[in-house]
Order: sequence, then structure tokens, then C-alpha cells
Amino acid sequence: MKRKSFAEMNCSIARALEEIGEWWSLLIVRECTQGSVRFDEFQNRLGIARNILTARLERLIELGVIERFALDDQPKVGGYRLTPKGEALYPVLIALMQWGDRWTACGKKPPTLLVNDATGAPVQAIVVRDESGAPLSFRDVRFLPGPGATSTTPSFIEGRNQRVLGHK
Repeated sequence: MKRKSFAEMNCSIARALEEIGEWWSLLIVRECTQGSVRFDEFQNRLGIARNILTARLERLIELGVIERFALDDQPKVGGYRLTPKGEALYPVLIALMQWGDRWTACGKKPPTLLVNDATGAPVQAIVVRDESGAPLSFRDVRFLPGPGATSTTPSFIEGRNQRVLGHK
């Protein structure tokens, strides 16, 4: 069964999921942030089949999320690393990790703690904040049409704001 494509949806979340929403893709990106660069490192750490890993790596390269590079110790062997587009996924990974720590960790005990390398201070939870730094929930945020809005976007936004906020 082929999954539905989100490529034509005028929704940034849907389009992001079209590119990196398949679970192996995000786990490969996670591995890049943990220092994996070689094919065999990805395969061993993830327990992923070679053909699936090859396909995911090629797709992530095609999308500009990762790139190949020559390894210093073996110039004929390519490694993989994040591009700036891939590095921009780091807050997404941390938000997912923090959500998982809170809601899915065995015994509510996170397997890994994150601290600032320079200070040793714990990394703060990723939170949507207003201009003064106060946390916001989805109930506090009003949507407005953006520059990429289509003709149907304003009515969608109006309905969303009415349902969630009780006003336009």
C-alpha cells in the first residue's frame, strides 16, 4: 500500500513530513548529530537493512539534508554529514526527544540527559515563546495568512482561529 503524498499540500508541516517524516530518515539525521559518518556505523547503530539505509541516504542527499564527503583516512570511501538544512533539524530532534522523555520513557526516566558542554547546565525544554519569553500554547497563537497563502488559506485560518481561540 503506497502512502499518501503531502508534496502538493499548502502546509509546511505536511511538506516537511513529505521530506523527513519517514522514521528512518529522522533516525539517520539523529545518528549524524551523534557523530556517525560511515554507512556501517548507521547500519550497526540503527539495525536497518542495507537496502533501506541506501535508499534513505540517497533520498536525504537528494533533498539536501545530508551530503557525501571523502573520509580523511580513506579518501575512496565516502562519509555522510548534515548540510545546513539537515543541521536545522536539530531543534526538531531535541523537541521529539524531550516529548519522548516526558511521555514515553520507561519509568519516566529519560535515557539521556542533555547539558551545555561549556557550562554543564541542563538544556532547557524547547518551548514556543512570545516576544517577552513567556510560554505559549496553541491556544495562545492566532494564525494569519502568510506570503505563501493560497486562495483557500484565509477561510481555513478563520475557521481554525474560531475553533481554537473563539474569534477570527
